Amino acid sequence: MKSKIHEYLKNSNIMSKKLTLILAFIGMIGLTTACSNEDDIDNDTIAEAFELRNVNFDFNPADGYTIYRALNPQIFASDVILIYRLAGTIDSSTPIWQQIPRTLYLPEGELDYDFDFSKEDFTIYAGGTYDLATTPTYITNETFRIVIVPAYLSNKGASQVDFSDYNAVIKAYNIDESKIKIMK
Repeated sequence: MKSKIHEYLKNSNIMSKKLTLILAFIGMIGLTTACSNEDDIDNDTIAEAFELRNVNFDFNPADGYTIYRALNPQIFASDVILIYRLAGTIDSSTPIWQQIPRTLYLPEGELDYDFDFSKEDFTIYAGGTYDLATTPTYITNETFRIVIVPAYLSNKGASQVDFSDYNAVIKAYNIDESKIKIMK
């Protein structure tokens, strides 16, 4: 009788160890899958902003006045770029950002800021109805903020964000202004 009880307890102990091992294995797979970020949707990407500080527009006859920058790293083709021009300040700690495209109506005529972008680069343009060289304050020492909004975020609640309001965009996409990097 002792050997049957002993045999039963021994088999029960082996089964218990196997069951524990199987449950531990299943648990590890579950944790690995839950922590994995290998999916087709990039929900963890955050919006970011960069600054071009005190830059001058370059002139060439084909394109007029431009500022060109490559994006490193490149963005996804579905991401969105917003660009704001520093139009002035209220005081030393309160800048005034204007979204471009923007038309300024000056005594000399109209001055337009515009831009285009791809996943690899962006170009800011300045053009107008007069010779912009006569108003160098609008094409030299300019400062721009470039905000990159990943595709996932650009579709999420986009109708509630006023993209013309730089401060609303920064707030909506949780961009920490103290961490804005200066682009060269």
